[in-house]
Parts: sequence; C-alpha cells; structure tokens
Amino acid sequence: MNFQTKVTDLLGIEYPIIQGGLAYLAYSDLCAAVSNAGGLGQVTAMSLKTPEELKKEIQQVRELTDKPFGVNFAIGQTGRPYEHMLQVAIDENVPVITMTGGNPAPILEKLENTSIKKLVLVAAKRQAQKAEQLGADAVMVVGQEGGGHLGRDDIGSMVLIPQVVDAVSIPVIASGGIADGRGWMAAHSLGAEGIEMGTRFIATKECVHASPAYKNAILESGETDTVVIKRSIGAPARALKNNWTETILSIEKENPTYDALKDYISGEANKQFIYEGNAEKGFGWAGQGIGLINNIPSVQELVEQMVSEATTIRKKWSL
Repeated sequence: MNFQTKVTDLLGIEYPIIQGGLAYLAYSDLCAAVSNAGGLGQVTAMSLKTPEELKKEIQQVRELTDKPFGVNFAIGQTGRPYEHMLQVAIDENVPVITMTGGNPAPILEKLENTSIKKLVLVAAKRQAQKAEQLGADAVMVVGQEGGGHLGRDDIGSMVLIPQVVDAVSIPVIASGGIADGRGWMAAHSLGAEGIEMGTRFIATKECVHASPAYKNAILESGETDTVVIKRSIGAPARALKNNWTETILSIEKENPTYDALKDYISGEANKQFIYEGNAEKGFGWAGQGIGLINNIPSVQELVEQMVSEATTIRKKWSL
C-alpha cells in the first residue's frame, strides 16, 4: 500500500514517520535505523559537545544508510551558541534540519540559499503561522500529550492539529501521544501529512544510549505516570514521574525561580536517569503515549507493525 504524502515527497522518504530529536539519545545508530526502515531519523546536534563530534555523527549516519536523515537543533533549551554546530550541518549538506524551542528565524535565514529542508516544531497556531512566514518547509505540531518541551496552553493534539492545518499552507506533521499505526492514521484524518514520534523510539533496540531502567520505566508506566515540570518558569515539559520530578514540583511550589531549579532540571540530571537509571538523582522525558507502549522491538519491527496497523485501518476506511 502506498503511503505517499506531501511529507514523503518533501523529504524523499517512504513513510511519513519522523523520529524526534531526543536529547542525549538521538545519535547515528538510532537515526540510521529509522531512515533505513523508511522514516526520517535524526541526530541531536546540541547534545554533542563540539562541531567535530557532530561532523563525525553525520558521517557515521552516512556509513550506515544512504537514505535521507535530519539533524535537530534544540535551540531554546541548552543556552549554548549553536551557530558553529549549524555550520557543520550546512557544510555537510544534510538533507533536513529541524528546529525545536527558541526563535528559528536565524537558522531559517542561514538556510535560505541551501537545498536543506527546514522543519520547525511548534505548539500553537500562531507559532506555525510565523514559521511559515519565515520560510519553514513544514511544521511539526506537538500537542500537550507529548514528552519533553510543550506549549504553554495545554492544547491536546486532537484540537491543535486541525487548527494548524487550517491556518497554514505548508505540510503539517503531528506530534504528541502517537505511538502506533492508529495514532498515525488518526493524525492523517485530522489533516496532517505525517507524524513525529519521540517516546516510542526510545523503547527500541537501536536506542542504545537509553538505559534499561529508562526503557523499563516507559514499559511499566501508564498514561497517568507523567508530570509536567518547569511550568513555573514558562517552559513546561513532560517527564516520567519519579522522586526527582516530585522534588522539582516541590521546588516550583516553594521557590519558582530558575536559580532554584537549575541543578534539578539540567542536562546532567537528565543524563543521570536516562544513562544510569538513577531515579534519585535524575529524570527522563516521556509523553502520555507510554500508555500504549508495551514492548521493545527493533526500529524495523516497529515500523513494520505500524504499517500493518495503518494498512488495516485504511482498508476499513475504503469499505
């Protein structure tokens, strides 16, 4: 069955399935596996320390796949300059660059005269309209069910996605709460041309940097086992509920300032859990889609299962 959409045409991929940026997890192994399975894998640029490391990851992806892939720039969360990292991606002529958090305008301007496709993650209709005005080729729209950083308005995917579809003329990619072929087809029914998944790709064999404890927590938790942290400082983000996030929420009630929170919400605290499985010293991002995740397949197996589910649904629709 043909799964061609505006997104597959834009990105040159078989299935309109995009792997999320996944801070500290999305490297060449996972990226190539997703691209080889027919989707679009990504490397997380700002989790790397130097431009040389990013160049090496990009070259490793190209050794593992000849399919299109992306490089994600989480420009709003790290506080680090990204220009030197962006230049590496441009020099390497990566097929796709995605932007999450922060103001995408400088990156979009820098990419104007290149062949690189430009995707911007948004969490509100007005953000999507602005991204289109600035030259984005497509927008990825995350509903409040998603893991990691979210919008401030708590709008679910079922409402937000069709709002954005009606508001822009560029392709819309749905994100937030999608973990199987049913969510994929639901996104299409809302007008989206593709999907982005983050949490679901963590629970795969090729996400080798995620600790067994992190993956098991995703499997064993339900949709009510996540919490939104950082809301008090204007940067809401969804994480697995554990002792560390409970401490964060307590600090937010008593002293809602960045200085009070910074050590608890840092990248180092994130890595303590996702790398070491230490729930007493760190946290891991996850969306409400964990309620739909109950196994750890290979990426190829996951995509094949989603295609099978989507095919069954499409056959039902044709009756």
